[in-house]
Parts: sequence; C-alpha cells; structure tokens
Amino acid sequence: MNISCSPQGFQTPHSAEEVPFYLPVGNECALFEAAYRHRLPLLLKGPTGCGKTRFVAHMAAQLGRPLFTVSCHDDLTAADLTGRYLLKGGETVWVDGPLTRAIREGGICYLDEIVEARKDVTVVLHPLTDDRRILPLERTGETLKAPEGFMLVVSYNPGYQNILKSLKPSTRQRFVALSFDFPPPEVEVEIVASESGLPRERCIPLINLANGLRGLKGVDLEEVVSTRLLVYCAILMGEGLDPFQAAQVALVEPLCDETEVKEGLLELIRATYG
Repeated sequence: MNISCSPQGFQTPHSAEEVPFYLPVGNECALFEAAYRHRLPLLLKGPTGCGKTRFVAHMAAQLGRPLFTVSCHDDLTAADLTGRYLLKGGETVWVDGPLTRAIREGGICYLDEIVEARKDVTVVLHPLTDDRRILPLERTGETLKAPEGFMLVVSYNPGYQNILKSLKPSTRQRFVALSFDFPPPEVEVEIVASESGLPRERCIPLINLANGLRGLKGVDLEEVVSTRLLVYCAILMGEGLDPFQAAQVALVEPLCDETEVKEGLLELIRATYG
C-alpha cells in the first residue's frame, strides 16, 4: 500500500507486507516490542533525520500493525486527530481522524514532532496514556476503548525545544522514552550504502565528512547533517554527480545561508574529496 497524504496532513496506513529497512544500533527494537506487548505509550527523542520515523515504520511492519503517521504542525487541532462532521453528498457525516482510525483498527498512531501541535492535542491524548486507554468522542457521544493492538507513539527533536514549545512534565511522564542520535560511523556507512545503492567504500569518506561537519553544531551551524541528507548526497553521487557538487547541494545548502559559513563547510568538503 502506498502512502498518501490527506489535506489534514496525516498519512494512510503503511502496508505490513514489506518491512522498511532499519539497522538497529542498540536494543531499541526489543524495547519497542516490550512497550507494545504491555500497551505502554512511547516517546522518541532525537534530532531531525536520525531515523525515528523509519524505526516506527519498521516496527509497525514487524508487528503486522497498520501505521497512521501524523506530521504535527501549528495548526493541527484535536479534531484533526479524532475526526469531524463533514458535508458529503448533501448530508452531514462523521469522518474519523487518524487517531480514531488507529484505535478502531488496532493500529499504531505515530505523532511526529508532537510539540509542534496545539496544546489541545496533548489533552486529547491523556486518557489514552494511562490505564483507561480510552478516547472520548464528544461529537458522537462515543467512548472508544483502545484494543490490545493499538499503540501510541510520539516524537520530538529536543534541539528545537524552548519555553513555548515543549511537553509538559505531566505529559512526558505518561510515556516511556527512547533517545535517538545519529548512528555510529560503521552503522551509518551500512545504512547509507543500503539506502542509496552507492558502494560501501564510497560511503566511508562521506560519513567521515559528516562527522566533521557535525562537530560544528552550536559553533557555525544550528542543525547538523542528518543521515537522511547523507542518503540524498550518496544518491546524487551514484547518479554520477561530482562528490564536491553533491555535498554542496545536499549537505551545505540545506543547512546554511551565510556565505562565510558555507565557504568554511566547502573547505571541509575539499579536504575530504580533494
């Protein structure tokens, strides 16, 4: 089943027929399975592009559960998650949101970057994150009881956290949490090679370059090179693009606009690729 986005910004379930590629770096898979078995809500913390979303897709497929992914944003409301009445064919009908569908179908609902959503969203989640595991639908008068197959997973990037966009302690303490970071170099080489098709030996200098660039976080860069961007760069290199040009458009331009900083990053690339 292909993924398609709705106007509300959420995605239809992933098919469980194919397991998305994911290379574990620790015991995160076992911890996810334990949380799933015991019906515990899970919070994932880590930088953008480090593999959180791919990890959830991988685990959902491994467990054979449909996955409903919601990309949270400033305008996301509780009704976008639960559902609303809409006009269809001249009559008013109730349309379930992705959270409600995940509960009815016993799937996994993944809220990506939960801190970006409006505060009323987290309030809706509270009854699902304790022993009640219920979702009251005031508009329809229903109270849905989450089945055993349902799991709630949320994520956010602590690097963007500030006083206005953070999870309240009362919400954080409703979840078990896993911290993610970029994979160790030897693992990241395998990931980039597998995802891009670029030979492993050509990925090694690219990963070395990335680790050099990541050392600049907080000095010249607010954010650093993600594994996702490394895959993009490797794909361009596999298409025959010169490594310097590929790194410029995939690793430098997406991260920085300041001319002096970009020149400094390009010098690191020249030192890597000559």
